[in-house]
Amino acid sequence: MTGTMRPEELMENAVVDNHGNKIGKVGTVYVADDTQQPEWVTVRTGLFGHKESFVPLQGATTDGDGVHVQVSKDKVSEAPQTDGDRHLSEQESAELYRFYGMPAPRGSQENRGTAGPTGAAGGAAGGRTTERSATSQQSQQQSGRGPRSRDTAGESMTRSEERLNVGTERVESGRVRLRKYTVTEEQQVKVPVTHEEVRLEREPITDGDSTGARIADEEQEVTLHEERPKVEKETVPVEKVRLSKETVRDEETVSGQVRKERVEVDEDGKGRHRS
Repeated sequence: MTGTMRPEELMENAVVDNHGNKIGKVGTVYVADDTQQPEWVTVRTGLFGHKESFVPLQGATTDGDGVHVQVSKDKVSEAPQTDGDRHLSEQESAELYRFYGMPAPRGSQENRGTAGPTGAAGGAAGGRTTERSATSQQSQQQSGRGPRSRDTAGESMTRSEERLNVGTERVESGRVRLRKYTVTEEQQVKVPVTHEEVRLEREPITDGDSTGARIADEEQEVTLHEERPKVEKETVPVEKVRLSKETVRDEETVSGQVRKERVEVDEDGKGRHRS
């Protein structure tokens, strides 16, 4: 990794591959026992971030976007995964470098040791333990006193667990448009009409009423009328239509896997107790 970077500065940073694609977030930082410098990180990937894969920090740089590594996102997705916060053995570290096709950092196997985790779940890791041991031995040699035993009663460790934080977000689910269009349909309406017809009426002449009687040709004309249906169209408003929205409350069930740490006490001769 270029420059000097403290493990706590890497935690929760985004990891970006060599093509600018975001891989995930840093889960655990693994430091080398000899140099105390970050050597590997695990990246949380997947829907709920439960999958952790190893990513090398060799040649990595940091900026405001996160940690830029020299491997691709596809390669990381195929990388070996961690099964807990523990030291990496020399063989495991060598296999990881072979997987990524990178040369292992220089240093003898005796001096280099292994890589240990440090982070939210790792706590103080292997590299730090080695450093404390060396410092303790050096101070004992300088003072001329032998090693002293220390009562560790009262020391504690922190047990952590993951919890699901569930919320809601407002997203666009669709759009509705209101439009009107014209259709033509046939209508039949019965209309009452009247017409005039000719009817011949006869009225008998009584005796003695012979006024104006004569024989001659005569013609009389009568005009007939009838009603015919007349169709006119007019446009009238019939109703108003508008769109409105209403909120409907429902419930959905979400699920996810969470991890939690257990505490195990191993007493000599008495077996193990878990809680």
